[in-house]
Amino acid sequence: MLMPSIFGENLFDDFMNDFSLPSAKSFYSMPSQNVMNTDIRETEKDYVLDIDLPGYKKEDIKAQLKDGYLTISAGHEENSEEKDAKGRYLRKERYTGSVSRSFYVGENLQEDDIHAKFENGILTLAFPKEQPKKVEEDKFINIEG
Repeated sequence: MLMPSIFGENLFDDFMNDFSLPSAKSFYSMPSQNVMNTDIRETEKDYVLDIDLPGYKKEDIKAQLKDGYLTISAGHEENSEEKDAKGRYLRKERYTGSVSRSFYVGENLQEDDIHAKFENGILTLAFPKEQPKKVEEDKFINIEG
């Protein structure tokens, strides 16, 4: 469960991070905080989005273009359990989550125009800038006579 933050910090971060078993991987190290941070760059011809998706695999990520909106979504599920010699649980944690974010990219963009690459937890999407529509000048027909 995500808790409300005050001044950009989660109220329970320090408490929960201090409480962990020596060999346990913290539940809060899973991709629930600070995901989908996005950097947007502009080049001469393209826009480039770098989206942080730590802990996700390529198979977990989907990108869809619909009605001028580029929507990126990712889902992840992980189970972690430790048992003693008799099979009793000492610790059992589960994480299931999904994130999604949309960007308006313009009505004229097609799926083939978008180039995507996922490497080291960063999804990079590049697509061409929308060309400005030419404003038609008022043209008059020359009348002789």
